[in-house]
Amino acid sequence: MQTRTELRDEDRIIHLVDDDADLRHALKQSLELEGLNVVCHDRAEAIADLPLRSLHGVIVSDIRMPGMDGLALMRQVLSIDPTMPVVLITGHGDVQMAVEAMRAGAYDFIEKPFAASRLLSVIERGLEKRRLVLENRILRNALDGGDDLSSRLVGRNPAIQRLRAQIAAVADTDADVLVTGETGAGKEVVARALHDFGPRRKANFVAINCAALPAEIFESELFGHEAGAFTGAQKLRIGKMEHANGGTIFLDEIESMPLDLQAKLLRAIEGRYIERLGSNRQVPLDVRFVAATKTDLSNNPAFRTDLYYRLNVITLDIPSLRVRKDDIPLLFFHMAREARARYRREIPDITPQIEAGLMAHDWPGNVRELRNVADRFVLGMWTGFGTLAEAAMESVSGNLPERVEAFERAVIKAEIARNGGALKPTYESLGISRKGLYEKMRRLSISTDEGAGGS
Repeated sequence: MQTRTELRDEDRIIHLVDDDADLRHALKQSLELEGLNVVCHDRAEAIADLPLRSLHGVIVSDIRMPGMDGLALMRQVLSIDPTMPVVLITGHGDVQMAVEAMRAGAYDFIEKPFAASRLLSVIERGLEKRRLVLENRILRNALDGGDDLSSRLVGRNPAIQRLRAQIAAVADTDADVLVTGETGAGKEVVARALHDFGPRRKANFVAINCAALPAEIFESELFGHEAGAFTGAQKLRIGKMEHANGGTIFLDEIESMPLDLQAKLLRAIEGRYIERLGSNRQVPLDVRFVAATKTDLSNNPAFRTDLYYRLNVITLDIPSLRVRKDDIPLLFFHMAREARARYRREIPDITPQIEAGLMAHDWPGNVRELRNVADRFVLGMWTGFGTLAEAAMESVSGNLPERVEAFERAVIKAEIARNGGALKPTYESLGISRKGLYEKMRRLSISTDEGAGGS
């Protein structure tokens, strides 16, 4: 995930502001022993030069200082970035002042004297909040900065980037296209993109679900009929293909089309004309055909080979969500934003536990399933998958890093087991490198025996 590489742990910085040199030195030493990067300032004015909007850190400031005091510093910082965690250190007589500061936006306050562990706990919570804020900003920038095609087919994974490039390359042609992909992968999204980014965009896009139309009305729906063509045909009906003239016909789940109708569809595609039921007159068709399937038509005995090759001028294969898990956080945030607009609800915090649960899930329903989860999440009705994520987090006590580590260990071990001990499909399905998997296994004390299936 790109946000992880941009927000590295080593880049987290604590800016400590206090005019007491001894206290600054003591706190800096204590925090650095805990692995934090600390930058000390003896005056509040020094903070004004920091790039606050992009700062991955926390500001800790004494209240009473010469020149600009801690309250004035807090107001200045929050005027630039209202989400920046500002922790105030207060003397005994400043508690009421600190409470008022909390109401004005301070992240927390700590009364002197205090244990370094108390400050560390507050800082860690502040850093985690800051990480979420900055990651959300990065996601928003990624979504808002893309072109229309990038906003429809969201993702940075090479497979989805390649798909976008293929769509852009063939959208302005009239070549027929076969779109393949699992259920819920977004086949209609691809078909609509081919239409909307091509010269036929001003004409009709007609979607036909071949699995949903009853066989007895299929031919009439596609080709139309004349009045009196059959019992109940009281007037002329224009079929869906004729309605799409000048535009695009999208044949979804084409593998479900009855075999006898496949021959008539083949004739329409090859000749670019139709005949309404009850008529001998040929109606010219100026359309582009886009068909979609979730099965392998080349080995389907119920599908005509000649129709398959006629449709298979260009094939666009949509990657499943499992093979581009690095896109899941970006996709989830994008869909949560859409849900926010539909339901007029704010997006809850996307915590590390939620993100880990999303990454661990197999997503058999692909993008459609992810969209449903995003809707439930924004509506406050999603409680997790109730599987690995929930079990791992509930079985371990301790602080957040310990719980996240336990969850990560459980995810990796489960994925290794699911792949029969083979490490290559494990690191590919997890969206990490081979070296990354080995490093995680070593850090999490996962025995190499669990990966005895080889790499």
